[in-house]
Amino acid sequence: MDKQRAENAVRELLIALDQDVTREGLKDTPRRVAEMYMAQVNGDSYNGDWCRTFGEEKFDELILVRDIPIVSMCEHHLVFYTGRAHVGYIANKTLLGVSKLARLVYHCAKGFTIQERVTKDVADKLYETIEPKGCMVIIEATHGCMSLRGARASGSSTITSAVRGVFRDVPAVRSEMLSLIGREGMR
Repeated sequence: MDKQRAENAVRELLIALDQDVTREGLKDTPRRVAEMYMAQVNGDSYNGDWCRTFGEEKFDELILVRDIPIVSMCEHHLVFYTGRAHVGYIANKTLLGVSKLARLVYHCAKGFTIQERVTKDVADKLYETIEPKGCMVIIEATHGCMSLRGARASGSSTITSAVRGVFRDVPAVRSEMLSLIGREGMR
């Protein structure tokens, strides 16, 4: 990545918006904004570490990590959206360390994204990598672009879900997860 070029682009944007980039409050803004975007796009290197397993443990009940913080950036407006992800699965042969689900959410949310894709990517990667009996991912987020522009719907949230396997096919399994995250009405 070219940090100097990113700083120059931010400086040019501020100038185009008729801002005095030499005033105290803005003089370091191009550097700070460039560093923020670079961290969001690059983040930690993704090496598949999220899927380290505990082996052939016999457990075929729901495993759920809820309220995983998510921070990502809308690819349409380059504004942050933040919220919580809930990731559940029913193991088939492979049992993950629970922190691995948070790592998976973190890695899928890096870069410029849309919430719908992050939700789908988390479910797909989990389902394809450890082949559970099923998985379900729900993300609830507040979008800066909804609050700052257009509808100006400050405080609204967007909920997306992706279901695979038994979570799609067996209503009782889906209901159990929704109940555990306090979303019984989403059935």
